[in-house]
Amino acid sequence: MKKSDALGAPFQPKTFDFADMSVIEEIFSRYPKGREHSGIMPLLDLAQRQVAVTGPYGDLPTGGGWIPRAAMDKVAELCNVAPMKVYEVSTFYSMYNLEPVGKYLVQLCTTTPCWLCGSASIVDACKDTLGIGMGQTTKDGYFTLMEVECLGACTNGPMVQINDDFFEDLTAETMVSILESLKKDVMPPSGPQNGRKGSMALTGPTTLEEQAKKNNVLPAQAGI
Repeated sequence: MKKSDALGAPFQPKTFDFADMSVIEEIFSRYPKGREHSGIMPLLDLAQRQVAVTGPYGDLPTGGGWIPRAAMDKVAELCNVAPMKVYEVSTFYSMYNLEPVGKYLVQLCTTTPCWLCGSASIVDACKDTLGIGMGQTTKDGYFTLMEVECLGACTNGPMVQINDDFFEDLTAETMVSILESLKKDVMPPSGPQNGRKGSMALTGPTTLEEQAKKNNVLPAQAGI
């Protein structure tokens, strides 16, 4: 379903309540009094995470990580704004899901830097392994594939974001390995998958070399 299809999933719960109001109070404490509307984005994120934990509504095969309309209305109420203000935010930013997604939301970057590094093979590996296409969810509700714009890890392309974690320097083989681990609910180590440390050059650091050696942050394949 596209963002332009309004407010998401055809099934919408009638009500929504945040599980822990103390978290709400902490969020509002970050902003000056009278600026409660500044809490719209963190509250939407909180709602999305809560739905991911509480699981499916009704008989939906999936049930994680999305924001029902009732949750948007609750956020509008707490922030003392018109519901439309919250709808505008939730439909603008791609990090908010307006329909249920799988337990593992696999966001594949296909923007130019990742594409030049072979993101097409990563996309194919995901499709072939999971048997679904972009924007689809596996029948068991475990995986959703989503194509996204640049996620800001261009030096380490091709890469994907799975839930909150980045997996970088991928090959088709390492992508399949990650998916197979997640099928068993085993979260593999995030970050570069080829031994690179952070986003330094594959051949090793070009600055602060002594500090890199001292702190043992040299890439494995550099042979230093």
